[in-house]
Amino acid sequence: MVRMQLAKMVKVKAMKSQALYSMMQDEGGNYIKAHEVPYDYSFTHECLAKPLKPQYGGGIAVNPELNEGFKGWTQTGNAKVGSKDGNNYFVASVQNNQSSSVHKFYLHHDKLYPFSGWFQVSKGNAYIEAVFRTPTIEVTAGFVATQEGCWTMLKGGIVVNVSGPAELYFKSVDIDPTAEIWVDSISLQPFTQEEWKSHQDQSMQKVRKTKVKFHVVDNQGRPLSNAKVSIKQTRPDFPFGTAITEHILNSKAYQNWFTSRFRYTVFENEMKWYYNEAVRGVVDYNVTDAMVQFAKSHGVIVRGHTVLWEDRRFQPSWLIDFPLNRSEEYRALTDSRVHSVMNRYKGQLIHWDVVNENLHHWFIQDMLGKNSSAVYYKKAHEIDPHALLFLNEYMTVEKSGDRRASPWKYLQKIWEMREQGYTGPLGIGAQAHFGAVMNLPYLRASIDVLDSAKLPIWISELDVNNITGSNQAIYLEQIIRELHAHRAVQGIIMWSAITPGVGCWRMCLTDDNFRNLATGDVVDKIIAEWTHAGGIQGTTSADGCFETPLFHGEYEANISHPTLKKESLQKFKVVPNGKAQEEVVLKICA
Repeated sequence: MVRMQLAKMVKVKAMKSQALYSMMQDEGGNYIKAHEVPYDYSFTHECLAKPLKPQYGGGIAVNPELNEGFKGWTQTGNAKVGSKDGNNYFVASVQNNQSSSVHKFYLHHDKLYPFSGWFQVSKGNAYIEAVFRTPTIEVTAGFVATQEGCWTMLKGGIVVNVSGPAELYFKSVDIDPTAEIWVDSISLQPFTQEEWKSHQDQSMQKVRKTKVKFHVVDNQGRPLSNAKVSIKQTRPDFPFGTAITEHILNSKAYQNWFTSRFRYTVFENEMKWYYNEAVRGVVDYNVTDAMVQFAKSHGVIVRGHTVLWEDRRFQPSWLIDFPLNRSEEYRALTDSRVHSVMNRYKGQLIHWDVVNENLHHWFIQDMLGKNSSAVYYKKAHEIDPHALLFLNEYMTVEKSGDRRASPWKYLQKIWEMREQGYTGPLGIGAQAHFGAVMNLPYLRASIDVLDSAKLPIWISELDVNNITGSNQAIYLEQIIRELHAHRAVQGIIMWSAITPGVGCWRMCLTDDNFRNLATGDVVDKIIAEWTHAGGIQGTTSADGCFETPLFHGEYEANISHPTLKKESLQKFKVVPNGKAQEEVVLKICA
């Protein structure tokens, strides 16, 4: 008999040295250095009576809690130190919608800087932007929705292109002109690239892998040493895919390239209203049907994109200039669209993007009222109750300076829809269209903020703009690894659908003949890593044991030994272990 035991990954105890480093184990069980200061994933969107302590003790921010008066802070204009209930804070006056400099730093171009702080306004409500001004650029660290009477947390991050001095100040376009901005518990923590990757690796090992222990014994229960264990992954657990176009239906090369790599997809255009009803009243799902059937036949799971779209530019051409005074007619048209596409494909898709990009755009809202999104999510849930319905927005995680779609604005949209009556399932879709600036601290912090909603988070349209040139593949790998390592990210879909002869929107993985580009090589390398593509072989020790960390997924294990009559084949699944289940034991007869 061969016994295989799946044991929960054991946390490695920190082993401090004089160099202030802790130790962790890599996949082979070797100890490697990890920086003593861990990344702080914590965030709360609650408005508190008193601010929490600064993250990282303030990092390089001097006197972050104002316990030593103005020390480290910039005393300009009407700035002062306020105090309430034993809590000191910095009071910044506002002129022309911005404060003067409040704190000075020296920043390095090769460091990554998570930033956080607690904010309040003395009157009303205000949406505040934290900005670092350098001699060459201004960099937004993040936004926060503030109000009078309690403290809210801003969490973001920055990178700079040139080392040098920087000043922190704040902006707000909607603050009461007589109000003050109150600031406390600020933190700016520098990390090297090596430290950042170390945090990333530690998180990946913790959230994406489980250590599996094989225990091989003979029929009398005695351990068998030197038994050969060969492991092959048959299906990965983490959803990773890319968009496709209708051209896959008639291209064997496209089909082979795609199906050999991916089990998740979304259609670039073929499920959009302007595609399905190019002429009013003439609804055509022929291509969409064929693509859904193609996916089914290859075991590929499909996201539905998109039922409706708030951007006026992407309505059916016959609807773009629809007059506002015919709102009831417009309502009937949108109702018909929702019922048509969702009834046709209900039960066949895992997700629906119901109202696309409703933070940046308001075409439907202007026609039908402020609660239109909540109304259509409710209708969608009634039609397809088993699908997860998503919001889907751009520039939430990829660009720190877009105030319309910041993580705080995303949270507010979720709360607004709940208040308007939609209480059904909801997911957070972050499109993640990256450009020339790679702000990994902001990316990580923005997901921390979104995670406070306690909803599923998917990266729905990941790409890196080809304007990045030779850096495109490098950036893509950095971003994928960053996202995969974050515990809150439940899936990644790339926006790299190709139309031969035309190309891709911003990022291709192959050329027109489906030969990999550098970006495609990055994807193949990552897939090979996550799937243990070369297989894993091991030999049991004197006590009959062999253990190895495995990415979550489905596996087959072959176990052989000279004393066994035949090889033992066992199928098993490696899943994240919760507190309620410390280990799983499987028995195999040989």
